[in-house]
Amino acid sequence: MAEKQQTEPSDEQPGELTDSAPVLPRTYGTLLGPSTAPKMEWPKLVGLTPEEAERKIKEDMPRVQIQVVQANCFVTMDFNHGRVRLYLDPSGKVERPPRIG
Repeated sequence: MAEKQQTEPSDEQPGELTDSAPVLPRTYGTLLGPSTAPKMEWPKLVGLTPEEAERKIKEDMPRVQIQVVQANCFVTMDFNHGRVRLYLDPSGKVERPPRIG
């Protein structure tokens, strides 16, 4: 014999929060602790020599490959997560902020 389940009318409306809903911490949606995202750009290196810029980039990302691009030279348009290009001006200083790619 199967028992018949009786449903009692509930005072709760659909979509209402109940005591069984999880309570999120106040820090939900904010970063906890220091940022863990890798650095993608180095704007403070503009005006430095390529050697100085390479040394500072290697401090942040030791495995990245550095490519020095002389003034008025062509480069490929592919994106490479393991590469940083240093674009130089005619005087041999970094002209644009180096970035991943």
